[in-house]
Amino acid sequence: MVEKIIVAGSMLVSPVSPITRFSELDKSCATDYLAAWRLLYHCALFQRSLDVGKRPRSQSERRHQHVDFTVASDVRSENDLFEIIEQVQGDPLVLILDGVQDPHNLGACLRSAEAAGAHAVIVPRDRAVGLTDVARLAAAGAAERIPLVQVTNLARTMKALKDSGLWLVGTADQAKSSLYDVDLAGPLGLVMGTEGKGLRRLTAERCDFLVKIPMHGKVGCLNVSVATGVCLFEAVRQRTARASNRK
Repeated sequence: MVEKIIVAGSMLVSPVSPITRFSELDKSCATDYLAAWRLLYHCALFQRSLDVGKRPRSQSERRHQHVDFTVASDVRSENDLFEIIEQVQGDPLVLILDGVQDPHNLGACLRSAEAAGAHAVIVPRDRAVGLTDVARLAAAGAAERIPLVQVTNLARTMKALKDSGLWLVGTADQAKSSLYDVDLAGPLGLVMGTEGKGLRRLTAERCDFLVKIPMHGKVGCLNVSVATGVCLFEAVRQRTARASNRK
């Protein structure tokens, strides 16, 4: 750490006892003094930032960000998935992510799914991001509350979900039907594609319906986590409206 600077060969500047009476200085070195003082000030700030970076983050600081890393987040298996669905009172709602790669996107999807009341999030075991610390942080506590199910064969799992009574609705930019024209109020699996490429061919073929989110601007599509939130809460809207009509 820089503690002192010599200006003009004889002037001693210290952050502890800075010289403030410029009348005591030779006018010719006043400019050099100010420049040296600024340098010393920024060196002190830089050292402070290094010291802060070296401090271990406490559990309380992590909890402040809505995530308690002392609580384990278990990744479930395919067998657990159908036990979860059987225990649902009413129509199940699950989110299926077809190969999301970015942990921030996975975390954001988990957060939206938990907020929408989904019962599980399903991801393939291979060619997809896992439940990393980054994903948990982006999920803001949702990763500890909603089951994340990793499956070996996503297409096979989707078929089993259909056999158990769920309707699978996938999103695709080239789809003809709008998200807002499809019934999302029953037993439902929402299927979202990976960043950039969207749904894989076999995954799309397993869906009962393909829909698109109408875009009214010049941007062609939404980020997968944003699109997931839009679809989930359209399902929530429809389910809430149907429940109100039944009363």
